[in-house]
Amino acid sequence: MPLRLVGGLHARVLAGADPDLAAVFAGRTQGAAAIAAAVDGAVRRHDAALLPWLDGPPQTNEPGRSAALMLGLLAVARRYGPTLEVLEIGSSAGLNLLIDRYRIDLGGTVVGPADARVTIVPDWRGPPPEPAPVAIASVRGCDVNPMDATDPAVEARLAAFIWAEAPERLERVRRAIAMLRAAPVDLVRADAADWVEARLAEPQAAGTTRVLMHSVVWQYLPAPVAERIRAAMQAAGARATAERPLAWVTMEPDRSLGHQVIRMQGWPGAPGWQVLGTAHAHAAWIDSRVPDAADAGIALPEGARVSV
Repeated sequence: MPLRLVGGLHARVLAGADPDLAAVFAGRTQGAAAIAAAVDGAVRRHDAALLPWLDGPPQTNEPGRSAALMLGLLAVARRYGPTLEVLEIGSSAGLNLLIDRYRIDLGGTVVGPADARVTIVPDWRGPPPEPAPVAIASVRGCDVNPMDATDPAVEARLAAFIWAEAPERLERVRRAIAMLRAAPVDLVRADAADWVEARLAEPQAAGTTRVLMHSVVWQYLPAPVAERIRAAMQAAGARATAERPLAWVTMEPDRSLGHQVIRMQGWPGAPGWQVLGTAHAHAAWIDSRVPDAADAGIALPEGARVSV
């Protein structure tokens, strides 16, 4: 609820509707009492405009996560070859479906078009990944409630949940939305399990690796939906061949470690997940040094774990 309120307040600032509140967000207002007075005044002045922000959860569709996902796609390309057919669940507004149009710098290993309108350069920690050619033949996505980022109201909502201390993220999101306006992505409304099952049943071109990817999504899936996706991937993996491989790339939270873990698994090949690194929730930094298996992090109850 506090994040919903702050998103609403930030929206008023971005709309130029409250100079006193803008001073708070810009860091010009100092002292707890002065900040509290400015926020209190803004809540009173904009009560009607702020109330709708309390009705729904914060919304983040972060293009920076494409860098973490690209680390996984590079691993897939090194194992099976460059040509990839990418499928994303939980695509939200579809900004990570632009992954083939971004230029992404992973510690000096660069992937993507040189003339890209958005270049993503996370703070890199550890050795850079081994380069490999990546040729993304197609990118498709689904979401149970997709957002049209080209709608000015949706763009304003996405911008409001990018906090004021990260202006570079705001600029990147706006550039990514401009890319969507220039050429839309293939994003549909669908249940994730229904969609994955249908996509896996489609014919697959020889020499192309089919890749399921997602970031910060798994924790929101109902358990039966998650289980159906696991079962569908295992079944499709059992049918995969060297000519038509299958891979799974994820960036999902490990709450015991307090950050995201980037993983990949593929069929045919060694079973199980390969950990490629860890990342900040928005992939502001990526660390390719794999955590020590002996470091179990914080002991969590089973219900708090996120297990793909």
